[in-house]
Amino acid sequence: PRGHAPTHQNLKQSWDCTGTDTQNFADCIKKIRDEQQATYRISLKMKCYDFSLTVEPVQEEHDEQPLPPNLKLAQDEIKGLSDSAKATVSKGTPLQQLISWMLQGQGQMAQQVKEAAGTFQEQGRLTANLDENIKEVRRAKELSLGYRKVAAEVYNEAAQIAGVCV
Repeated sequence: PRGHAPTHQNLKQSWDCTGTDTQNFADCIKKIRDEQQATYRISLKMKCYDFSLTVEPVQEEHDEQPLPPNLKLAQDEIKGLSDSAKATVSKGTPLQQLISWMLQGQGQMAQQVKEAAGTFQEQGRLTANLDENIKEVRRAKELSLGYRKVAAEVYNEAAQIAGVCV
């Protein structure tokens, strides 16, 4: 993922369902359904790790008309949320493996810094850089775990909305 957890903030803003800061987007889907029920049947479909907003006209005369911009935006936002959650889950395990490898090799890297440094001053600078990098690796580990948790919550909620058992 590109440095952030899957989120639905744009969907919440465009449909004015910003009453909560949680990852709960069921309220947004409900609001979209309620506002569009006279014209469109709104549902969330889930297939494997993909979920999407399905919009079907209630009356045949609406079949040929393009979707209203706010519904098209909602579909795009849900697709983006699905893509973000899928990327977060699929990249999570390899990222955690890489992080674990780096943290386990910290002692060996420190030894290599000592051996590679030409001067005591250079060793100090390289050691400080290594310490800073290890600190960032630990931060990445925590963020990654948090993002994976949010992605799992998004999938669970999407499954509930779509009526899929997980």
